[in-house]
Amino acid sequence: MPGAKPTRKTRRVTPQTQLLVIGFLLLATLLPGISACTDGAGSPLGRVLSAVGVQSPLPPESAQEFERFSGVFRRYLADPKDDEKLDYVGFAFRRLRTSYVQEVSDADLLQAAIKGIEEKKPTPGSLSGGALAEAALDGMTASLDPHTSYLNPDEFRETMVQTKGEFGGLGIEVTMEDGLVKVVSPIEDTPADAAGLRSGDLIVTVDGNPIQGKSLHQAVMMMRGRPGTRIDLIVRRPGVSDFPIRIVRALIHVQSVKWRTEGRVAYIQVRRFTDTTEGGVIKAFAAVRSALNGDPVGVVLDLRNNPGGPLNQSVILADIFLDQGEIVSLRGRQAGHKRVYDANTGDLADGVPVAVLINGGSASASEIVARALKFHRRATVMGTQSFGKGSVQTILPLPVEGALKMTTALYYGPDGKTLQARGVAPDILVKPAEKVDRRREANLPGAIPASAAEGRDMRATVSENNCPEIGEKKDRLLGCALAYLGAGSEKNFLAAYGGQQRM
Repeated sequence: MPGAKPTRKTRRVTPQTQLLVIGFLLLATLLPGISACTDGAGSPLGRVLSAVGVQSPLPPESAQEFERFSGVFRRYLADPKDDEKLDYVGFAFRRLRTSYVQEVSDADLLQAAIKGIEEKKPTPGSLSGGALAEAALDGMTASLDPHTSYLNPDEFRETMVQTKGEFGGLGIEVTMEDGLVKVVSPIEDTPADAAGLRSGDLIVTVDGNPIQGKSLHQAVMMMRGRPGTRIDLIVRRPGVSDFPIRIVRALIHVQSVKWRTEGRVAYIQVRRFTDTTEGGVIKAFAAVRSALNGDPVGVVLDLRNNPGGPLNQSVILADIFLDQGEIVSLRGRQAGHKRVYDANTGDLADGVPVAVLINGGSASASEIVARALKFHRRATVMGTQSFGKGSVQTILPLPVEGALKMTTALYYGPDGKTLQARGVAPDILVKPAEKVDRRREANLPGAIPASAAEGRDMRATVSENNCPEIGEKKDRLLGCALAYLGAGSEKNFLAAYGGQQRM
């Protein structure tokens, strides 16, 4: 509940470290110039690697394993002269073996690369160097955690576009399940949302072409197209027969932040973290104060189904509500590799009470915010246990094209405990009206396990059914949050809405 009002923040300080390694981005920018200015024998890629000094010898046992991989690579190579992509794989291998969050056996990494090639069931002498390199790197990264992957040039460009919050398509967050595309969630106010796609739907065919047997990237590219063009899907949903949905593609603008007022309470929803989140939240506060002709009496920060995004934006959002204290720390493979992010003086919300809403779809950056505000008792977290993605992915551009998205560190909350495979427990568990079957980080194949037992430090429990419905979506969890902020105390809220205090 509110205390003394600290100074309102008027300037923001953006942390210098983001999820991209700036040095490698600079390398990617300079590569064409390096290649053009380097003379001598060898392939262009080899000259680039030599010029930037990354061809240091491998330990003898590792070199022997890489030679074994090279033999497999050359066996399936269509043109023996097209072997410069071996240097490309070697560069990526060196990065993984030294920078991945956990130490990994070189032999295991290279065996996974061989498996990636052999799973294509090629005949000897049938594949290009580029196809072999992509298969090898897909196999190598797939052997690690579920968030580490190789990004081919198209996927790398797509990642950069999505970080900026604008891209073409249907407007759905997707993953793969049982060989089909699974809708994690439709993005609000997009063609997919308007057409009625739901979280948990499985996409079986796209324009008559089966999804089964395709990679996630291939399936996504099947669904992409020029804005205004039509796409026909066959969708599978529990309890009903497969059915068609027709959608007209559009340019998807992801509005990171939405706001409105509920009485004199500010409702601010952050749907995902992008480069526009900081500005969106600041504008939301300004708009709320203008609409109310003064400060709100409370804030509901809605992070439900927020899958995360750039680290710096999560730090900024937490800092908006905090006057001091640690927000999050990153710890890498080496004991000394630790980066701590602290709050700056000032609270943009002027100390009014805050309720943060989370659920099983709240992941990564949204968990950082919820954990920090909960630990510093700046907000009451309400909802259900969050997803538990506590790993940091660094995007390392590779020479000439493509990139590695590699897990390089774990997030730790200000309580010193990792978020990985644990997540954030709400202060007040709001039991959903309907049971939702969600997979969490700990259930994903290959997930980095939790380093300690999952925290269950919840103070109280209340049934969602006991809370009022709010808005067209009849949002009872929002109703719980508004009731909590209006009750004056947690004790009053629990007494009025049938909550139980946890011991």
